[in-house]
Amino acid sequence: MEKIYSSLGLMSGTSMDGIDASIIKSNGEDKCETVFNQYFEYDETIYRDLTNIRGKINSSKNLKENSIEIKILERKITLFHAKICKQIIEEYALDIDLVGFHGQTIFHSAYEKISRQLGDGNLLSSLLEKQVVYNFRKNDIDNGGQGAPLAPIFHQLLVTQNKMKLPVGILNIGGIANITIISSDDQNDLKSYDIGPGNCLLDGWVRKHSKERFDKNGMLAEVGKTSEIILNQAIDSFDTIKKNNQLSFDLKDFNLNFIRGLSLEDGLSTLVDFTASIIQESIINENSFFKDKNLNILICGGGRKNLYLINAIRKKLPSVINLNLIDDFKIEGDFVESQAFAYLAIRSFLRKPISFPKTTNVEKPCVGGVISKNY
Repeated sequence: MEKIYSSLGLMSGTSMDGIDASIIKSNGEDKCETVFNQYFEYDETIYRDLTNIRGKINSSKNLKENSIEIKILERKITLFHAKICKQIIEEYALDIDLVGFHGQTIFHSAYEKISRQLGDGNLLSSLLEKQVVYNFRKNDIDNGGQGAPLAPIFHQLLVTQNKMKLPVGILNIGGIANITIISSDDQNDLKSYDIGPGNCLLDGWVRKHSKERFDKNGMLAEVGKTSEIILNQAIDSFDTIKKNNQLSFDLKDFNLNFIRGLSLEDGLSTLVDFTASIIQESIINENSFFKDKNLNILICGGGRKNLYLINAIRKKLPSVINLNLIDDFKIEGDFVESQAFAYLAIRSFLRKPISFPKTTNVEKPCVGGVISKNY
């Protein structure tokens, strides 16, 4: 009889404000049932410590220079994860086989072949007395990949299980925007890559010029005025970056210097148009492979809540490309990533590949995830 695993996935994104937790039941292949989804906000101390350390890490050299502070924060992060896991397991009386522990990314460089996530998998395993799968990116990087994006294999499961008409694109707008194109049920046909900035510049500008953490629904951007000169220069500069064939990005690949001097609202308006232009151009380039078909794009991630950004993208797209929220298909758009790492934990445990040549540029389909049974 086929084994169905219960897996708890934990994901903390680039906003660094909390943890998305999901429990799924899956065979690690073609079946998946969502059991639980919930968001847990970091306390103010952890949030402040994380944003402070991110400000200090601009290169791999900085990782070494701040190693003591990083180690202390890693323990704090792990204890917080353990606390919410125990709360979930006890409150819902759930039997969990595996925990997929992504951790908190503080540095990612495909060029340097380094991806550092805060999170001690061995400590979490010991505290929970559960098998924990962590460090999902290392094996991909060691085998020639860029370590990201890793969710495409789960995106494919969502699309095929829901019997969606192909081709389908899954556009995840987190701090970084990435896209997966599913054109068949063959894992080797999966194509995915980071597009560029998603929420990161918008959120960074808000935090720099106000006491808020983000622009709710894009309301501030909507009243601003875009600087066309700055916008065009920024797009030209980004096109130069893309020529390096970079498939994965880190927040440190982008900065806000190009809009300095603008007001809060004008800066946000310009950043929305910049972000929307980058995403739109990437989608149109991808759709050139499917000239005879409509391409349905489903949006997930926190950026889908910025209505002004979504409308800006939609206005720029041709009619053959349909843009919808993934929630319209009864899939919770806030928890796709946490569900993905629950699924990747199962695949890692079963030694099934989680990354592929057309998703991370890895040499061949690659297994991933370190398994800890520290109890």
